[in-house]
Amino acid sequence: MESQTLYDALEATWPPAAVRRVGPWKIREGKGGGKRVSAATAEESWRNSDIADAEAAMRNLDQPLLFMIREGDDELDAGLAGLGYGIVDPVVLYAAPVRKMTGEPLAPLSTFQVYPPLAVMIDLWAAGGVGSERVAVMNRIDAPGTGLFARHADQPAGVGFVAAHGAIAMVHALEVQPEHRRQGVGSSLLREAAFWAKDEGAEHLALAVTRANAAANALYASLGFAVAGHYHYRIK
Repeated sequence: MESQTLYDALEATWPPAAVRRVGPWKIREGKGGGKRVSAATAEESWRNSDIADAEAAMRNLDQPLLFMIREGDDELDAGLAGLGYGIVDPVVLYAAPVRKMTGEPLAPLSTFQVYPPLAVMIDLWAAGGVGSERVAVMNRIDAPGTGLFARHADQPAGVGFVAAHGAIAMVHALEVQPEHRRQGVGSSLLREAAFWAKDEGAEHLALAVTRANAAANALYASLGFAVAGHYHYRIK
C-alpha cells in the first residue's frame, strides 16, 4: 500500500475545518482539532523563500507554525530544522486486511456501532483528552463513518471512531478507560471497526499512532497490523 493512499485517507476521514493553497503549500485550519488538521504540507516544489508565506498564513489563523513531514519530504525536513523547527510527535501508520480481523464473531453486547455519539461516548472521549473540538472533526466528514462503543464488566469501557475512504477504513480517537485496559477492550473496538469496514466494502483497516505510545503500538502489532507508513511534525 502506498503511503500517499494512507495520507489521502487520513485527510478524508479526519478533515480540517478549511483548506486553502498558498503557493506550494496546503494550509489547514484546524479550529482546535489537533496537529493533523492544523499542519501545513508541501504539495509541489518549493523554495526557501516560500516558507515565510506558509508561516504568515498560519499566523493569520492564530495557529502554531507547524508542518507535517511525510515520506519524500526530506529536503523540507532539513530546511525547517535549519530554521529552528523541532521534531514533535513522530507517527506510525498501520494497516491490516479487514478479512483477517473478521473471521470470528465478536462477543455479543460487548461492542456497538453508534452515531451520532451517545453522551457517555462524549464523556469517555473527554476523559481521554478528545474534547469537543475533535468531536467536531467527526461531525464534518463527508465520508461514511460511525462511532464505536464498548462495554466491559457491565460498565462503559471504550470508544472510537471509524470512517471509510475508498478501500481504506481509518480508525480515530480510540480511547479505553484506564481501569478496563489489558482486558481486550481495545481489540474488540478494532474488530468492531473491521466488521463495519467490511460492510462498507473497505479492504484494509488503518490507523495512526505516535511512536511514543508503546502500549498501543504493541496492541496493533499483536492484532496483525503492519507498519505501512510514517510522518512527523516540525514546529517552531
